[in-house]
Amino acid sequence: MNAPFRQTFRISITTLLLVIAVWLGHRLWVHYMDSPWTRDGRIRADVVDIAPDVNGLVVQVSVRDNQYVRKGELLFRIDPARYQNALLAAQAIADERKAELELKEGQAMRRSKVDMRVVSGEEREDASLNAASARARYLAAMADRDRAKLDLERTEIRAPVDGWISNLLVRPGDFAHVGTAELALIDQHSFWVYGYFEENKIPLLKVGDTAQIRLLGSDTLLSGHVESFAHGISDRDNPTDSRLLANVNPSFNWVRLAQRVPVRIRLDGIPTDSHLVAGMTCTIIVHPGTLHPAMSNVLK
Repeated sequence: MNAPFRQTFRISITTLLLVIAVWLGHRLWVHYMDSPWTRDGRIRADVVDIAPDVNGLVVQVSVRDNQYVRKGELLFRIDPARYQNALLAAQAIADERKAELELKEGQAMRRSKVDMRVVSGEEREDASLNAASARARYLAAMADRDRAKLDLERTEIRAPVDGWISNLLVRPGDFAHVGTAELALIDQHSFWVYGYFEENKIPLLKVGDTAQIRLLGSDTLLSGHVESFAHGISDRDNPTDSRLLANVNPSFNWVRLAQRVPVRIRLDGIPTDSHLVAGMTCTIIVHPGTLHPAMSNVLK
């Protein structure tokens, strides 16, 4: 091989390697800068705050922290003695009002059948009004009885959904207050993903596009599709003052970072061997133009 040929061969190889390097660099640039993907993804789930509807001492806690429970399963119980007594009292008043109603209605019926020469029209009207008043008092007593019965039922706090107990704070002997959350319940059937995409990538996404989700530090791949986009994010550079006037930031940075827009990803299914935890980090890759079959009929 003579010297000119060797020099031409080396130049050709160098040029080819340079072309390959430029092509690879361009592909990497397009992938990292223009492709709709993000490492800033979070696993989310609906969290139900379990708070009692009645006050009282906690006498029984039937679950443990992080335990899986079924819908309707007993979580904890409040001392029912006070509410049982209230129900008995309300039932007694309802029975009394019922007897009074029967008496008044009987009197009104008898007066309505008596000849006008014996009972005046005024007495008939008074008897009818007394019966109506007795019926109203009876209905009010029935409502009080039903409320007392509901309060007694609410002393047993049960799981509203299937899921996992989290942040169990209640213990036997604690005093439970109305509306104060004693534990959280992670809804098993509510897991979804929030992907925080850069604003310049949002035009590449459409509702229904398929997505792949890879959990951080795991080879598990989850499939999903774009369900919706957020239509508002906070503008930290434009707060308002005490008089609700715009407080415009006078400085301007030449390098502007793209805002992150939340995109909701609906999971198509969760593998049985995967352990999802709300708050996990994940990488999301969206494939534009690949409409999910379940969304094709919805978007037509």
